[in-house]
Parts: sequence; structure tokens; C-alpha cells
Amino acid sequence: MATSTKTVKAPNYTPEQETAMQADYAAGVSVEKIAESLGKSARSVVAKLSRLGVYKAKEYKSKTGEPVQKKDETADAIGLVLKMTEAEIESLTKANKTALVKIWKMICDSKPVMAE
Repeated sequence: MATSTKTVKAPNYTPEQETAMQADYAAGVSVEKIAESLGKSARSVVAKLSRLGVYKAKEYKSKTGEPVQKKDETADAIGLVLKMTEAEIESLTKANKTALVKIWKMICDSKPVMAE
């Protein structure tokens, strides 16, 4: 008879460390400082805080302060409004991002055309 031996992995963080980590993060302590105080890497702390549902990734902004929108997302939005095929949208993603953003803004600001 074969016996199965389960290997129990030692937890990287104790419950006390998890509680302290969550409290520090909520208080605005940087991930780097938390990692240093625990003797862990910043990536490890981010991963643990993410699993605990606490960590929020930094929201990136463009130079103008607006949220960053990827070129693919802009092309997809344009394609959806214009009822383009997947191939047409794929072709559109190869366009310059500035041009795509200008097209998208024009679509958003346009008024419906009434048939006479």
C-alpha cells in the first residue's frame, strides 16, 4: 500500500504580520517600507496584500492628468460604434494613437444625423 505524504508549506506571513501589514498599508505606509520592516521583498508584500483584497494598483495618468486609455481600447470603442468587423478594428489599431483619440472625441461630440 502506498502512503501519501503531504508536504505542508510553511506560511510566509504569520497572522500577526498580516494584520500589521494591512494596518500599515491602510495608514499609507509604502509597500517598500512594509517589506523592509518584515524582511520581505516588495513584490511579496504586494502579492500578499492583493490576495488579502487590500492592495490597489497605482492608477496611471497621462501627461495631461487624464486616465490612460490604451490604443487597443480606443480602436475597439470606435469599431463598436461604427459597427466594424474584427478585421477592420484590427487594422484600425495600427493607426497612430493621437489620431485614434481625435477620431474618438469627434464621435463622442457628434450629433446624430437625421435623414430627410
